[in-house]
Amino acid sequence: MNDVFTSSVDLPVSPDEAFALVTEPERLRRWAAVCATVDLRAGGSWTWMVTPGAAHIAGGTVREVEPGRRLVLGWGWEDDASLPPDASTVTVTIEGTEGGSRLTIEHAGLVGAQLQGHAQGWEHYLERLERLAVKGDAGPDEWAWAPENLDPIVAGYAALGTLQPVLRALTAEDKPKPTPCTEFNCHQIAVHLMESISGLGAMAGATVEMPADGSLESKVSQMTDQTLSAWQARGLEGTVTDPAGREVPAAFGPAVLAIELLLHGWDLAQGSSQTMEVSDEVVAYVAGLAGPIIADGRGFAFGGEVDPVDGAGALDRFAAYSGRLPVPA
Repeated sequence: MNDVFTSSVDLPVSPDEAFALVTEPERLRRWAAVCATVDLRAGGSWTWMVTPGAAHIAGGTVREVEPGRRLVLGWGWEDDASLPPDASTVTVTIEGTEGGSRLTIEHAGLVGAQLQGHAQGWEHYLERLERLAVKGDAGPDEWAWAPENLDPIVAGYAALGTLQPVLRALTAEDKPKPTPCTEFNCHQIAVHLMESISGLGAMAGATVEMPADGSLESKVSQMTDQTLSAWQARGLEGTVTDPAGREVPAAFGPAVLAIELLLHGWDLAQGSSQTMEVSDEVVAYVAGLAGPIIADGRGFAFGGEVDPVDGAGALDRFAAYSGRLPVPA
């Protein structure tokens, strides 16, 4: 016998905005996913990487679309034989209310323990959706805070998740501001980061180009997802050729990406007077990847190690190891 989960949340936004929150990747990344793709038409495909890692990708087929009113998705999980993509059905209905809209999730086709697990998941993420609609910011997702089974690819997605809020908060006034990466201002850091993402994708055989439209957060998120997906498909065994023509271990590519996302994210946060929130576990893992790379790059890619400021957290200490100090207040 199949079970059904149903829950509703009242949102202080219009039905059209509520619909956008559950269908547009840039909005989904604010409450439900690290990365998302949505081909919003009947028969189109969709994926949400709910938390960092290939084992946490929900996906399936878009079955019905009524903008502002109703969305029906075939739902399942990649690499999960018990509930593969399209094995269950999620129906989202939206009704206008005096204060905004009521969004209802009905998840049908769940069997046994699947109901309890998905009920916990939906309640968690619907609370984040409500917080986003009410406060404008859902905050860090504790379920994505310290991913299990870290490898260079998972660490890259975790670093991206911590960078996204920083990118969203950047303004045009921040572009010329200096950063701890002394040769680059905030704008130049962003350009350099996207060039690095593209180059590291090429090492895995992907063609990663900067999207013509969208915010900086959207561009970096899409490009990073393309690059890390290419590394996931290729695998981390064997060797690849880096841009300088050297043979390097395949894991070097996504490791460098995780390092760049974390350190340049810190640079951008410092330059724009923000705080980058990241778990000690993610910092420790990425710092472990970075140790030999930074040591080999002292004097050109990285400066000499500096003393961290008093009371520095894990990310500030990692930045100091790479030769960076915070921007003076």
